[in-house]
Amino acid sequence: MGTSVFNWLSEWLASERNQYWALQWSGWAGYTLLTFIGGFFWVENHWLYSGYIAVATASGIAISEGMRRGFQRLWDKQPVQRLLGTLGVIILGAVLWAAIKFGGNLWLYGKESEEHPMVLAIYWFSYSFLIYMTWTALYYGIKYYQASLLQQEKALRAESIAHQSQLKMLRYQLNPHFLFNTLNAISTLILDQDGKTANSMVTRLSQFLRHSLDNDPMQKVTLAKEVEALMLYLDIEKVRFADRLQVNVDLDGEAAQALVPSLLLQPIVENAIKYGISQREWGGEITIKARVFAGELLLEISDNGPGVPEAELARLGTGTGVGIRNTCERLQALYGVEQKTRFCNRPEGGLAVHLRIPFERE
Repeated sequence: MGTSVFNWLSEWLASERNQYWALQWSGWAGYTLLTFIGGFFWVENHWLYSGYIAVATASGIAISEGMRRGFQRLWDKQPVQRLLGTLGVIILGAVLWAAIKFGGNLWLYGKESEEHPMVLAIYWFSYSFLIYMTWTALYYGIKYYQASLLQQEKALRAESIAHQSQLKMLRYQLNPHFLFNTLNAISTLILDQDGKTANSMVTRLSQFLRHSLDNDPMQKVTLAKEVEALMLYLDIEKVRFADRLQVNVDLDGEAAQALVPSLLLQPIVENAIKYGISQREWGGEITIKARVFAGELLLEISDNGPGVPEAELARLGTGTGVGIRNTCERLQALYGVEQKTRFCNRPEGGLAVHLRIPFERE
């Protein structure tokens, strides 16, 4: 029962209009209670006093609601117009409420008073003006706060859209880059009159592109599925290299279930084939290792090619090569400082690419 009431109240308060009325009734209820307690012990006729408070509260609510409508008309005006208009609305509301309360006070206590009527009028106006100034400050404070939240929400939404657009752009860059290299290889095979091999490569290319188009570029995939996609690409390369290309995959423990950006491995492996394996007369091998350690997924993609001159290692992630640079930018956009990419030459020969990203599971 309590949970259902709480859920209903949460849904009801989700509306800005309902929030306004909840605050309106709560505030005026507090005013009524304080006013009643303040005069309860020294008035003689509690029934008349209760009627006076009821009239004062009802008129106060009605006037404040009229003020709210005036403020809504002033909201889109220039700051100076809004300020002067707001002050005029407050003064008008205070005059009306002071007149009602002053008249009610005369009706309740009669005209017997040591104070001059002008002094009493000024007192009731000042009292009413202070109450409505407080009400207006709260109204505008909440209004500006809601506007600020709306602007923040719009800014975050725009930032999110821009971020997604950047990721999609980086992700889609891979397809034309890879496609250009593959079509160039097919063209070479055709010129060499190796139609059978060229046809086999076209078939495997269509399978890889179909897989690429079927996947949402914004969705992450498990490392196991990423390796499956990589094998579709390697099937294309094996048409060219035949037995000269060997691939070893070692996914340790939970690493196979880790979520990674789609087509994360392909440009790195493509780079290893282009600058490592193809440089060796007898081909070579590519090794992919992955393990989970301390809440992070550690990936290593290495080859046994000639490696890279030490002077060029630092420029690998920021150079002109589309594939590697693209991968580094995607990881930076997705994970920020929580990712790390490192390139190093292996002691036994070849280049190793080390990736470190947060470990996430489906």
